[in-house]
Formats: sequence, structure tokens, C-alpha cells
Amino acid sequence: MAAPRTTTRKVLGRLSLPERTFVADALRTETVGGILLLVATVTALAWSNIPALHDSYESVGDFHLGPEALGLNLSIAHWAADGLLAIFFFVAGIELKRELVAGDLKDPRAAALPVVAALCGMAVPALVYTLTNLTGGGSTAGWAVPTATDIAFALAVLAVIGTSLPNALRAFLLTLAVVDDLFAILIIAVFFTSSLDFAALGGAVAGLVVFYLLLRKGVRGWYVYVPLGVVIWALMYNSGVHATIAGVAMGLMLRCAPREGEKRSPGERVEHLVRPLSAGLAVPLFALFSAGVTVSGSALGAVFTRPETLGVVLGLVVGKTIGIFGGTWLTARFTRASLSEDLAWADVFAVASLAGIGFTVSLLIGELAFEGDAALTDEVKAAVLTGSLIAATLATVLLKVRNAKYRSLWQAEERDDDLDGIPDVYEEDDPAYHLRMAAIHEAKAAEHRRIAAEKAAARHGLAEVTGGAGEEGDRPA
Repeated sequence: MAAPRTTTRKVLGRLSLPERTFVADALRTETVGGILLLVATVTALAWSNIPALHDSYESVGDFHLGPEALGLNLSIAHWAADGLLAIFFFVAGIELKRELVAGDLKDPRAAALPVVAALCGMAVPALVYTLTNLTGGGSTAGWAVPTATDIAFALAVLAVIGTSLPNALRAFLLTLAVVDDLFAILIIAVFFTSSLDFAALGGAVAGLVVFYLLLRKGVRGWYVYVPLGVVIWALMYNSGVHATIAGVAMGLMLRCAPREGEKRSPGERVEHLVRPLSAGLAVPLFALFSAGVTVSGSALGAVFTRPETLGVVLGLVVGKTIGIFGGTWLTARFTRASLSEDLAWADVFAVASLAGIGFTVSLLIGELAFEGDAALTDEVKAAVLTGSLIAATLATVLLKVRNAKYRSLWQAEERDDDLDGIPDVYEEDDPAYHLRMAAIHEAKAAEHRRIAAEKAAARHGLAEVTGGAGEEGDRPA
């Protein structure tokens, strides 16, 4: 009796059609948000480094507003970090829930690759940072700073350099960032909560229970959930737990699996509405008030000489690349999986280097890790910007080398010859598709026969006219 055949699963193979549709929609919004993020970052750097404007940048960022009695008299910069980023983490929570119940993370075999790659892509940068500071005599408090990946910034880089990265690699990058965000949230909750107000924390938990019960009962209306969400956020902030945890908790509670008769689940509908607010407003405003660090020759030089800042740069550029690439290779090596024949390991290495753009969450963790030391906080922010810029430059070079290959893969993925709105690669096993294509080709063939007949008739008529003129010219004078 023949031995049973073992199926080989493709690593970074073609996405399913529903997953491709979701990823395309999500990445389109994130790309636009990434461009705005780049603009906000450049604006922040210019605003804080032009001598005539520097004081106004500090004044606006330090301006306080909000009710003191509720413990919410916060600076503008504080509102951006704790308030607006809660919207970002709310979307991250929905993304994670959708991946777990309807996306790639639903299948444990498919989930193994991005989860292992993301974990290695966080552990290795933390290890690189820690080793750099242990050998250099620096503070190990910032070990978590280089562990994050900023999907919006990474996609903005892709948009600027114009590479036609295949959908599978884009989806891999997105899923990496989702898992990355989950563990970043856990890091913030566990390692950056110094003291707790149990009364406020109990109130936040009670609010989350009410939020969940309303969802279970099918209650609808933004006017119910938005005020409740604000109350939960305020209680979470006053509890001592970082307020962004409230955002991800509420995001995880939304139902993300569509029921019979639903085109999209409530979670997907809410994400579709809130993602532009997160990518287009919340994250760029956070960057505007967090990325404004003083840039000078001495400051940039210090980035590569101080252990804390050098650890951040090496963690993002070296640690992220080695961690994600190594995690992906190990997963393929020790499971029944092989890399898609359309891709090479050089492509995985390029995407791994692109994930070294840590920006948003790295800036947030940097502020939390060195809270109370404004000078070191600014230096770590400069290191995050420097490391992200180096990672972006390295990824640009690596991706451009393979861009011709990516363009041909992208064109094959997007080809829709039967014009039904679905790429042809997803319909090759459907008889109806081939019948549609046969009809299209028959119509084209009939049109070409008609044109050929017209051209032949025109040529025959021209020959008769030319021949008649010749006979007239042959008559004797």
C-alpha cells in the first residue's frame, strides 16, 4: 500500500479572494495615512528646529486643557499620545480579532508563520538593545523601544518608492504589524504600569462589561458607544493602566465574523469607518507632537555613541531584519512548508528590513520607558527616527533591485480580462470563466475577420484603380 502523500503548504503564497479584498482595502487607507504621517513628521521636525518657531512648538505641545476635577487636565501632546492613540489601538484590536476569527490567524498552520516571525522580530531587537547597553554601560529600560513595526510608515515608504510589492508580501507585512501591536499592548500594560487606582480600574472594567453586553444584545448607534467608550477610556487613564489599553479591549469585543445574510460583520463595518480617522488624523497628530526633536550634527553623532540610542538604532535596523527573516526561515525549515515559487528569500529579507520602521509605537514606548528624563527621551526619539530612516533606505535599495519581478507578479495578480471585477487567477478553475473568455475571443476574432475583409476589399479596389491607370498610360501616343 502506498504511503499517504504529504501536502506541502506554500509560504507567502496567493491570498484567498476575501482576504485579498480586505487587505487591499486596509492597505489603501494605511498608505494614505502613511503619507500624512510622513508629512506630519517632516512638519514636526521643521517646526521644532527652525529657531523662530521652536518656542511656539513647545508652547502648543505643553498647552493644557480638560477638566481638572476628572484628572484629565492634559497637555496637547499628552492628549495625542493617550487619547488619539487609543483610536489607533481600537482599530488594532479589531484587526487582531478579525485575523483570529476570519483571517490568516484563524488557521493555526497559517498563523504559525506571521506569529513566529513577529515574535522573533520583537525578541531579537530587544536582545540587541539589551546586549548593546550591558556592554556599553547604558540603561536597559528601553529594551522595548525597537520591538515595534509601524505599518503606516512602511506602506508610505512603499508608496513613495513606487514598488509593486505582491499582495502576499503586503499581507505578510500587515499581519506582522497586527501581531506586533498585540504584543506591544501587552508590553505597555505589563511593564509600564507603575501604580494602580483600583476604584478607577474597577469602573473601567465595569464599563467594558456594559460595552460587551450592549454588543451582545445587538444595540446599535454611535451615540451609545462613543460616550461609553470615552468614559471607559477616562477611567482607564485614571487607573494608572495606559489608556490605549481601553481602545484595544473594546476593539477585541466587536464581532468580526459575518453571519448569514451579512456582507460584512459589525467589526469590519466599524473598522471601515474608524480606520481613516485613525490613519488620517490620530496617528499623524501624535507624530506631529512626538517627532519634534532637535536635530543637529552633535545630536545625530550622539545617537551612535550613547548606548541607549545606539541600541535602538541597531535593534530596529539589525534586530528586526534578522529576527523576522530568521523566524520566517525557521518556520519554513521545520514545518511542511516551502516558499512560494514566485518569490525568493531575498524578498523576505527586504520585507524584514522594511519592518524595521518602528516609528509610532516606538516613540510611544520611548516616552514611557524614559519618563522623567526629557533629554534622554528626546535622544531616544532621535534614535527611533534615525533607525527608521536607515531601515527605510535599506529596504528601498533591496526592493528596487527586484521591482521588475514584483511588477510582473502584480500585473498577473491584477489581470481581469473578462472584466467581471475579479482577478483571473481566482477563476481559472471555474468553467463559466473560460466560457466568458471564449465568447470574448470569438467576438474579437469576428471583429478581426470583418476588418480583414474590409482591408482586403480596399486593397483589391486599389489594385484595380492602379492597374487601369497603367493600361491608359501604355496606349501609344
